[in-house]
Amino acid sequence: MKCPLALGAIGAVALLSACQSDAEQQADAVEDRIETQADASAAAAGAAPALLGLTERQLLDADLVAADGSDLGDIEQIRRGTNGAVDGLLVEIEDSNPDRYVVVPVIGLKTRVDGDDTDVETNMTAADLAAPPDAAM
Repeated sequence: MKCPLALGAIGAVALLSACQSDAEQQADAVEDRIETQADASAAAAGAAPALLGLTERQLLDADLVAADGSDLGDIEQIRRGTNGAVDGLLVEIEDSNPDRYVVVPVIGLKTRVDGDDTDVETNMTAADLAAPPDAAM
């Protein structure tokens, strides 16, 4: 009996979901919540520059890179202080398992253009980024 490809894909997703541990399911829920909040904030901010001349959407599309251009992580959310100014970036550390999120202060950050991509460069190393405790969610 042949199974349509779409039905097979749906079954595979369901099977993978059933195989996830509670911790993996909780991590997925946290990631979904972060993305939803970040998308809503970026939509509300619109085209206004948030940091380094970039909008929130552009920041969320950027990677955090080291001075040598190596990828340190993905910018997942913009953190603002009580005055509304951006004071940190929530970053998912590259290749962390389980996923780790840390807040990177904005001091010393700059843009780094590579072709059509604009990333955010820091003087931090991968070890520096891994040192702080996990960010409060």
